[in-house]
Parts: sequence; C-alpha cells; structure tokens
Amino acid sequence: MSEEQLLSLLQGAWGTVLLSGLTLLLGGMAGLALALARVSALRPLRRLAAAWIQLIQGTPLLVLMGVCFYGPALAGVGTVEALPAAATAMLIYTSAFLGEIWRGCIQSVHKSQWEAAECIGLSRWQRMRMIVLPQALRMATPPTVGFAVQVIKNTSVASLVIGFAELSYNAKVLNNSTFQPFLYFGSAALLYFAMCYPLSRWSRALERKLHAHRR
Repeated sequence: MSEEQLLSLLQGAWGTVLLSGLTLLLGGMAGLALALARVSALRPLRRLAAAWIQLIQGTPLLVLMGVCFYGPALAGVGTVEALPAAATAMLIYTSAFLGEIWRGCIQSVHKSQWEAAECIGLSRWQRMRMIVLPQALRMATPPTVGFAVQVIKNTSVASLVIGFAELSYNAKVLNNSTFQPFLYFGSAALLYFAMCYPLSRWSRALERKLHAHRR
C-alpha cells in the first residue's frame, strides 16, 4: 500500500470519527430530552415523544439519509452538504434509540427511590437530577456504549446514499481502482476495530468505577 493510499484510508477514518462524534454528541442531547419527555408527568408530552420514537425506529437509516440530503433541494429551500445532511440523519436516528434506552434505565430505578426523595421535599426535577439520573447512568453505560459502536459502523450508510467520504467509502474507492479487496477492506476493518475497541475498554472501566461501592 502506497503512502497516498494509506493517507486516503486515514482521511476516511477521520470522516468516520467526525460523523460519529457529531452524532453521539447531538443525538445524545436529543435522546436525553426524549427520555425525559417519555417519563414526564405530562401525558401529551409522553405520547408525543413515544410517537416520534416509534416513527423514527420504524424508518430505515437509508431513508433518513435520503430525506435529509435530497429533501431540502426538493422542497426548494437550497442544498445541504453531505456532512450536515449525514449528521442530521444520524442525529435523528440515534436520538430515538438512545431516548428509548435511557427511558428504560430511568424507569428501572426503584420506585422507593422516588418516594424517599419526595419525602425529604425535593422537587421532581431535583429528584430526577440528584437521585434518579445518577443511578440510571450506571445501568445505561453498557447499552449506550454498545449502541455507540453501532453508530460508528453505521456511518458507512452515509457513503451509500449521499457519497460522504468516510472509511468504507474510501476503502471501496481504493479497491475499485486496484482490485485488492483483502488489503483495503482488511485495513478498514482494523481501523474500525481501533476506533471501537477503546470505547469497549472505557465502558468496562467506567462500569467498574460506577459500581465501586458494590465491591
């Protein structure tokens, strides 16, 4: 593999890291808002959030990519660059799944914890922030990291629909010009592993830290 080809793969890996980072940051914020809406005391808000999550979870990521990239042009409001379109589609997709994962973790906190916090005069927001969310965080760590790994690999969908130059896309371009699939797709697999493995290690370390009081 030449230096130029290696550089192309690394540029693709950077595209994957950039899109994954934007997705997890913005999608995580939106997912937390959805999770809180799903456990809100307001029934209309709960139903609205549930309907949104059902709609997005039932829509393929490929379709979301197409809508976010081609939709603005078809609606006559201008064109969107590949990265913002891909990040928006991944944000919407991620928020629905993280929102549901975190909703389950919040509701897994035993009811007695809510009642005990209410007895000492804490408001609903204070109970959520000081009592419930810290406990939910411990339960949410493994599934959240598992989903984050899926997000990194799902960035390859962006190249299929809108041609965003991430790792899989650049590996495919190199393979098309040289026909050495084992070399380029194998190298891409190693780079994906290099991105995902630290997440798994960090997850285990964080899990041990959050459960330190149980040892």
